[in-house]
Amino acid sequence: MALTRPLGAAVFASGGGSNLQALLDHETTDPSWRIGLVVSDREGAGALARAADAGVAAHVIATKGRGADELGGEMLETLGGHAVDVIFLAGYLKLVPPAVVAAYRNRILNIHPALLPAFGGKGMWGMHVHRAVLASGATLSGPTVHLVDEEYDRGPIVAQWPVPVHGTDTPETLAQRVLQVEHLLYPRAADHVCRTLLEGARPGPMPMAGDYFALVSGTGAAPQRLPGDG
Repeated sequence: MALTRPLGAAVFASGGGSNLQALLDHETTDPSWRIGLVVSDREGAGALARAADAGVAAHVIATKGRGADELGGEMLETLGGHAVDVIFLAGYLKLVPPAVVAAYRNRILNIHPALLPAFGGKGMWGMHVHRAVLASGATLSGPTVHLVDEEYDRGPIVAQWPVPVHGTDTPETLAQRVLQVEHLLYPRAADHVCRTLLEGARPGPMPMAGDYFALVSGTGAAPQRLPGDG
């Protein structure tokens, strides 16, 4: 199907929606996409309040006790009604139904708070991820942006940004450091994927030539340390 700019984007979120906010704050800097819908599986999710504040349509699609076919049907009807071309998962904790994945193949992005393929899969979200990273003794963590397929955290990787793990870290301090980078990386990965789709190509890895800091700051200045390195 031919896509035209700006692509209509839906953001799926289960919680407070800080990555949704990062996307909202960034979207006007790139003409390739605009958020027109926020979907949550939870009444009262903070993401819904952020959508209201931004004047973006919001919709709750409950998942409890529902089969994938029924759930997928409601999602596709809702997405179609809002002319959605791309989907950004931003802390959405449910598996996207197969029918939705098929309809939006290579057009669904997710951000995960670890360096996939490590520390991914069912049940690996939020503090569960950061506790597992610390328990493993890993010295690097960081977010991964990937395309979504029918399994948790297994789609092709678009971008990663390593951040250091300190010996004094708690799950909370590590989460804060990773989240800071998520807010920088996810909007730029969204730009990359949407521009690629508009060119009629399949999204692949985002070029990360040079250093990560220059990518997001636009200064071209080489950092002395990775983000959060003290």
